[in-house]
Amino acid sequence: MKPRHPADGGHYADLFDLPHPDPPAGRARMPRSARAAQFAPFAALNGHDDAIREAARVTDAPAVLDEYAQAALDRRLRLLRACLSDRPEAVFTFFQPDAHKPGGAYRTVRGRLAKIDEAAGVLVLADRTRIPIAALYRIEGALFREGE
Repeated sequence: MKPRHPADGGHYADLFDLPHPDPPAGRARMPRSARAAQFAPFAALNGHDDAIREAARVTDAPAVLDEYAQAALDRRLRLLRACLSDRPEAVFTFFQPDAHKPGGAYRTVRGRLAKIDEAAGVLVLADRTRIPIAALYRIEGALFREGE
């Protein structure tokens, strides 16, 4: 029996009463979720969602320290240099540039200072974290007097 097309006046009414076909012997029926997945939309533009998320991600601009804040930061660095052999613990806040777009984010790291590498311009903590001296924003800790 050949189904009739709606344009021929039939609306496949003759198919409605036919039994649902069973899978061949030894094969299980495909679950509904798998049947639905074959009709799911495909990603027409690979990476498009990632690009939108990246564009929406917010980055900060680095702050410029005034002369007083820079002088206070320099005093704290000198104090750290003076007691470097004691491996002083401090909290370092610095600007980390973003790898993919302009700007970046401020990071705060707590640790013991192991080395000041003047040639590379970095502070090296005991856990091998490297902090660029030029990116420092704040240094805090028990070593420093309040209000300095």
